[in-house]
This record gives sequence, C-alpha cells and structure tokens, in this order.
Amino acid sequence: MSSAVIQLLVLIGIAIFLILRLKRVLGTREGFEKPPLPTGAATPAGRRGFEVIEGGADADITDHVAEGSNAAKALAAMKMVEPGFNVGEFLHGARGAYEMILMAYERGDLDSILPFLSRDVYETLAEVVEERERKGLKVESTFVGIRQLDLLDATYDRATDRAEIKVRFVGELTSVVRDASGEVVEGDANEIRQQKDIWTFGRQMGSDDPNWQLVATGD
Repeated sequence: MSSAVIQLLVLIGIAIFLILRLKRVLGTREGFEKPPLPTGAATPAGRRGFEVIEGGADADITDHVAEGSNAAKALAAMKMVEPGFNVGEFLHGARGAYEMILMAYERGDLDSILPFLSRDVYETLAEVVEERERKGLKVESTFVGIRQLDLLDATYDRATDRAEIKVRFVGELTSVVRDASGEVVEGDANEIRQQKDIWTFGRQMGSDDPNWQLVATGD
C-alpha cells in the first residue's frame, strides 16, 4: 500500500473521530428548527414567557416595599405620571411633616399647619384641641426625634391620579399636661416617651401643588 493511501486513510479516520466527538458535545438536529420568536411575541402554550425590563427593579421603590407588590406597582404608577417623584425624598419630607404636625397639634396651633391637613383630619384634631381649651389644659412638649419610619402601603387611582401613601412613625418626645393653675396633671418633663402613629398622606399626582396632605390617622 502506497504512502499516499495510508495518509488518506489516516485523514478519513481523524475526520470520523471529530464528527463523532462533535455529535456527543453538541447533539444532533433533526428536521427544520423553529426560528427564534421576535421580541414581544407570544410563547407556545404551556411555557412561561419572560419580559426583560431594561435596568431591572427600581431600588428607590424596592428599598421600601416588596418588589411586585401592589404598593410597588402603585409607586411605579406615580413615577410614570410624575417622573420627578422620588420615594426616598417623599419619606424625608414625611419625617419633617410628622414633627411639624405633631408639635403644632400638641401646642394647639392648627392654623399653622392647615395647608398640610385634609378637612376631615383638621376637624378631628380641632375637636381635641378645643376640648383641652375648655378644660383649661395646656400641653408642653419637646420633640426628641424619630426612632422608626416605615412605608406600609401605597395606592394609586389611575382614573383620578389620586395617590395615597401610608407611613408608620415611632417618635420620641417629652410631654406634660398642666391645668389652669400650672400644676402637672399628666406626664413627666424628664421622661422620654414613645409616640406611635400610622399616617396616610394623599396628593393629586401631576398637579402644580407639590405638598402632600395628611388625610388619615390610625390603621
């Protein structure tokens, strides 16, 4: 047998070996393969399609509520209507509003916070303030700080663009109640107590007025 024939047989053997090796690694293809589905097309029945959202989850939302929750969807809808809206900035503002409203209520000075209260909340607080005045009671309070602040829930009405955000506060303050003669009838000026509140703030998204109002207190 000539050297040329031997070389040819060797090459054929190598080729067969490589083909078998590739089939084991890559597998075989039978018939015509289906072309890839275009972006946005429906997937076959029984299979789950995945939509890729560019940029992933919004950390400004998921830092405060669970991803995919109704609250997260409501906050995302608020951002769609008003791109400048920021959850972190809202909570920073809510922190300041809590101190301002709470201290004004303790002093009985509701007129100074009237723009930040809904009518219902104002009337409820005003009744308590008027009752204290009728009894000749005076509250002396000092705000110490906020120990805890949590975003509990958020809702958004697409039909009216009305947004509401529920926040839980745990504040710390000193407070005493004095009667008409100046005697302490409740509290201790040297004791820091915790004040726990759940407040709901509301606003018309997209409006020119940037202020949120306190629209509900309690659960």
